Amino acid sequence: MARERLEVLTALDKAKTQWYHFTAIIIAGMGFFTDAYDLFCIPPVTKVLGRLYYYDPTTGKPGSLPPNVSLAVNGVALCGTLAGQLFFGWLGDKLGRKKVYGVTLMLMVVCSIGSGLSFGSTAKSVITTLCFFRFWLGFGIVAGSAVAIIVASGFRHGYPRPTFMQDPIASTPPQADFVWRIILMLGSVPAILTYYWRMKMPETARFTALVAKNAKQAASDMSRVLEVELEAEQEKLEDSSPENDYVLFSKKFVSRHGLQLLGTCSTWFLFDIAFYSQNLFQKDVFTAVGWLPAPKKMSALEEVYRVARAQSLIALCSTVPGYWVTVLLIDRIGRFVIQLQGFFFMTVFMFSLAIPYYHLRGQPCGDKFCHGHHLTFIILYSLTFFFSNFGPNATTFIVPAELFPARLRSTCHGISAASGKAGAIVGAFGFLYAAQSTHISEVDPGYPKGIGLKNSLIMLGVCNALGFFFTLLVPETNGISLEDLSGETGDRYEKFASGRPNRTMPSEV
Repeated sequence: MARERLEVLTALDKAKTQWYHFTAIIIAGMGFFTDAYDLFCIPPVTKVLGRLYYYDPTTGKPGSLPPNVSLAVNGVALCGTLAGQLFFGWLGDKLGRKKVYGVTLMLMVVCSIGSGLSFGSTAKSVITTLCFFRFWLGFGIVAGSAVAIIVASGFRHGYPRPTFMQDPIASTPPQADFVWRIILMLGSVPAILTYYWRMKMPETARFTALVAKNAKQAASDMSRVLEVELEAEQEKLEDSSPENDYVLFSKKFVSRHGLQLLGTCSTWFLFDIAFYSQNLFQKDVFTAVGWLPAPKKMSALEEVYRVARAQSLIALCSTVPGYWVTVLLIDRIGRFVIQLQGFFFMTVFMFSLAIPYYHLRGQPCGDKFCHGHHLTFIILYSLTFFFSNFGPNATTFIVPAELFPARLRSTCHGISAASGKAGAIVGAFGFLYAAQSTHISEVDPGYPKGIGLKNSLIMLGVCNALGFFFTLLVPETNGISLEDLSGETGDRYEKFASGRPNRTMPSEV
């Protein structure tokens, strides 16, 4: 028997955009803001950590993190995020979205501050405590680069230093130890502000009504925030069909949502392999094509500043515009089309970089490359970021929040997101080694020979191509009520076909 639709859920779908929705968008966005901040601030932070704690005067080169340390610093937060998404995703379906979001925000605050306060004076003690707090930070975009630019610029002008070539010791002032700590600790600010506003908002109506089975409370909460009168209709919840009470990974769940979960997990996994590889190691790409000077031609603070500035330029010219194009078009052309074309063009531009790589890069001449087409390389590289954000970087986290039943939605979203972080771990760890040169003389200290940047880019292009095909497993969710998508109204397929222009907001999941 089909469940009659609650008035409070109908009111949510038909409500005009108002301040409550904007507040929900900002609160939901701050979680991604914190994740992106951490991702973008780590490349400049690792540069200064290498100079401060791993300088070896016998090499004649600026200090850099050894392979195992770089893996730990870059990857430990991803491991924590994977575990956290599985745990807190499951917990969100048990305790509610509001309580769990509050716990994760506080964990982010404590661990962001803890990361900056990593204690000790030796490399081992600092890196150990930093990795500890970064794991729990993960468990629990432009801003990361912008903060790094501001902090590095201030210290650079306050403590001017010669380049490494001019004076290896003086090129890294002791004050640089404050730079990376300040950058990491400032990541706690948005989480603190978000916690206050999230605690003032009610639990999501769909969890309260459909999972907690409290239609009266859901109606009361939404009457207040939407400023309309709503009836509780508790009796409609008592008439729900037992066929919709299946559990995760049961036979009925697999028949209804198995391929969908495979689609959301696989596309997020494949996308994050490419996306995190590009973000974590774009500084190496910029150096390879001559957009950044060689490290020995800069002081420690100058290197932090230039790496962060390069990241910001890419973000402002490609990443951010890609997001805004998605905002403009996602409810017009739908999630499916955006994700499909995003993977397609990411594949095209990645292969456009990889196949003529040596022609675009140019030939070695001293410590840089000459006679290349560096501007063309940077433009093509930027376009991969544009279509990642006008594509799967937006849709892979939206669709899992819409497809699955309310009582399993947080868990399934957590599984999908954890699959993405598994891809990020593969990309972060694998690309770190794979991108090393095929010539032993050009390999960074402590690393074995790799397959080279060209072949690594080809591998990332293949991941994008696979993402294109796995997207075919994910149905369009645009304009369809969440209950119709998940089958909780009992007549899912008829309403799926009708494609009614119902709207969903982030606060309703």
